[in-house]
Amino acid sequence: MNWRKSSYSGSTNECVEIADLPAGGRAVRDTKDPNGGMLRFTAAEWRAFTLGVKAGEFDN
Repeated sequence: MNWRKSSYSGSTNECVEIADLPAGGRAVRDTKDPNGGMLRFTAAEWRAFTLGVKAGEFDN
């Protein structure tokens, strides 16, 4: 998998990385633990999550 992180992350390694999966899905992992587990999302799940972020659904 080709992992990438946001250009806003800087060099602190305190962020997450994402990778593209077949059919538009995404995988997410912790930058500090690249050999640890990962979360996998279908394209529909990833779309719902990103729309929720943009709508402020997860803001405190």
